[in-house]
Amino acid sequence: MLVANPKLDSPVKLDLRLIEADQVATPDLSRQPMGANAVDGIVFDAQGNPIEYHVLKNHPGDQLMRYSLDYDHIPAAAMLHYFRNDRPGQSRGIPEITPALPLFAQLRRYTLAVIAAAETAADFAAVLYTDAPANGEADPVEAMDLVELERRMATVLPGGWRLGQIQAQQPSTGFAEFKKEILNEIARCLNMPFNVACGNSSGYNYASGRLDHQTYYKSIRVDQDHMGIVVLDRILRAWLDEAILVSELLPLWMRTIAFRDLDHQWFWDGQEHVDPAKEANAQATRLQNHTTTLAYEFARQGRDWESELRQRAKEMNLMQQLGLGLAQPQPAAVPVTKDDPSETEEE
Repeated sequence: MLVANPKLDSPVKLDLRLIEADQVATPDLSRQPMGANAVDGIVFDAQGNPIEYHVLKNHPGDQLMRYSLDYDHIPAAAMLHYFRNDRPGQSRGIPEITPALPLFAQLRRYTLAVIAAAETAADFAAVLYTDAPANGEADPVEAMDLVELERRMATVLPGGWRLGQIQAQQPSTGFAEFKKEILNEIARCLNMPFNVACGNSSGYNYASGRLDHQTYYKSIRVDQDHMGIVVLDRILRAWLDEAILVSELLPLWMRTIAFRDLDHQWFWDGQEHVDPAKEANAQATRLQNHTTTLAYEFARQGRDWESELRQRAKEMNLMQQLGLGLAQPQPAAVPVTKDDPSETEEE
């Protein structure tokens, strides 16, 4: 929700208030005359555009909700509703992790079952058993009888009986593989590679790690572009509307230009390459072949190309004034093998 926060240390008092999706609801929806142009918490116009949101004054899980179902009518211009519309007519979002929620329960149950089995086996200190047949030569011992054993003390067992300990069979050999498959299935609904989900890349090599991360980073860029259109552009537009009202805060050209004509770009944190040297060589090749631009390459790193070039120009100008030369990169040395007969000592 876009709100005015008078305690912000800024001339523009625009602020954001996060609201849980459970709090956007209409308790008396069945008694409202809105008909088919409304879902739980959202009212739409005839064209399907949201015009009003209903926000409960208290969270449904609070104890105060037992006595109060009051909600506020918030205009759609003051609400930012971010979700992915996967189906026609969809009005509310579904978390991407929803298909994996039952898998979390299975993983928890299996882990607890393994721990319980191991604890059960550890609760039995030892057992008495005999190889003698029934009515044999072994001394009679009551079944399920308990024998107290003290620490560091030798004892004598009944004749014909042996002392053994239960072997704990948990965790089983398939325990680690089961958890790996469950975590991998959970991560798939987020387009997340397994090594990121489990925080362990010991089973990866360089090529497989790069290949698995390609779809992950692509999905992140798609979400970033979607968030820029749905959320960040609206926040910028609302901020400019407030900033225009503050005297001499914005230059004159920004006061008269429309938002649709305002050229702007959102910068996100870039993904660091595993091998910076290979990435730098590939970047230089793309720039030399004119298959990329400085703006794109800097944007991938979350930086503004104009600011970076101006800063670089200042640094080079200062280095020339101080008489400092730019260090030239040395070509990588090619190892010479002794088995090659075409290479002589002179070469």
